[in-house]
Amino acid sequence: MYIDTHCHLNYAELYNNRQTVIERAIESGVISIITIGTDIKSSELSVRIADEFPSVYAAVGIHPTDLPHVKDGWQKELTQLIKHPKVKAIGEIGLDYYWDTTKPADQYQFLTEQIEIAKSFSLPMLIHNRRADNDIKAILLRHNYFNGVLHCFSGDEYFAKGMLNLGLHISFTGNITYGSKKLQRSVNVVPLDRLMLETDAPYITPVPYKTETNEPKYIPIIAEKIAEIKNLPVAYIEEGTTQTAINFFNL
Repeated sequence: MYIDTHCHLNYAELYNNRQTVIERAIESGVISIITIGTDIKSSELSVRIADEFPSVYAAVGIHPTDLPHVKDGWQKELTQLIKHPKVKAIGEIGLDYYWDTTKPADQYQFLTEQIEIAKSFSLPMLIHNRRADNDIKAILLRHNYFNGVLHCFSGDEYFAKGMLNLGLHISFTGNITYGSKKLQRSVNVVPLDRLMLETDAPYITPVPYKTETNEPKYIPIIAEKIAEIKNLPVAYIEEGTTQTAINFFNL
């Protein structure tokens, strides 16, 4: 049994075929899916999908590249969504210095406010980090809140170790099947009680299906690659990452 800890069932590529997507996931051994919001509208849709399917849970939050879509009063709207019993995390939140769509100062402000919201509800955070290692670390230290996961991890093993030492979790996507030696070294330093699996579907489809739309059904491929890298039976990866996700999201 597996859990896809980060998937965008609210995106059209998956939403328009969500019943079949979820059925295929279950057939592949994926028992639960966390569907992730990136602004208020997509967060609302995540909650509705979680209501629709027993195996789906939601995370709500505002992604750093989605700030232009956010209107005044978003804090109240987000807080209302958090009160839904199937909302298990705040996310996707973070910093993105790759896409030049929002000012770093604005990203910092939104991340700061959402960390405090997560802290006030004692909820875990799903953290987006693109080319912002130092600032992510600094802001987490400033708020002294480390109940979070660095999703779609792409950093080196030194950054991974530093984040683990703070108490954070790390999750890996299909990008670990692309041959990066740096990422393989990072996988090796993350213990199973801090490691989770995700597809980030509909993006980052693992090899050998890169030309297809990603789906939660591909989680076992990611598990198999991690098992190969760590030289462990895939059953260990399956059991360990699933239990870690259950604990992290309080499922």
